[in-house]
Amino acid sequence: MTVSEVNSPQEYDCIVFDTAPTGHTLRLLSFPTLMENALAKLVTMKAQFGGLFAAMQGMMGASGSSMGSDEDMFSRLESMKQLIEEVNVQFKDPEKTTFVCVCIAEFLSLYETERLVQELAKQGMDTRVIIVNQLVQLLSPARRKELAEKHGISEEAVKSVCLAQIDSRMQMQKKYLDQIAELYEDFHVVRMPLLEHEVRGVDALGEYAKRLLDPHQFEV
Repeated sequence: MTVSEVNSPQEYDCIVFDTAPTGHTLRLLSFPTLMENALAKLVTMKAQFGGLFAAMQGMMGASGSSMGSDEDMFSRLESMKQLIEEVNVQFKDPEKTTFVCVCIAEFLSLYETERLVQELAKQGMDTRVIIVNQLVQLLSPARRKELAEKHGISEEAVKSVCLAQIDSRMQMQKKYLDQIAELYEDFHVVRMPLLEHEVRGVDALGEYAKRLLDPHQFEV
């Protein structure tokens, strides 16, 4: 499915585009506006200088088919301009389109998220949800027991090995979570735990979706 197809009637309730990193995404989102402006200039030039072009073609002995092909080209440009205008309108309609920002609780990721949110606001695009991924949490007693049995060591050994590293990571993440809460107090911020596996495949996506819908499973 292409971006231009989202404006056509579809059999889906919701369409999700998983976009590239921030820089690429911002260029993608600004592309319809750039194209709309460029096509508008071309159509205006055709209206202003169409007669001149036709006269020059006649002077140079251009055939009627050549002139007809020019008309076809401008007709296609006009159709493309109309389609891009419709996509632009849909992108900026909060009832139809919203942008969900995804980040981790680290400096560069938060910086890129703020850059994205500011640019979306400039372009009049809706964004109100931020998902913070890979948040660490203390090991539960059941998990400590599982790891102890797996590696043949005591639960206390597991606790002592993991505690310092996890606590250090939690403190760093807490600093950026506090900044996220301050910057985006009007947003719905969803906190997601660090998982033991990649989110790939239908089953993993289904499990991740359950956590998104019930974020209270994770406590910071």
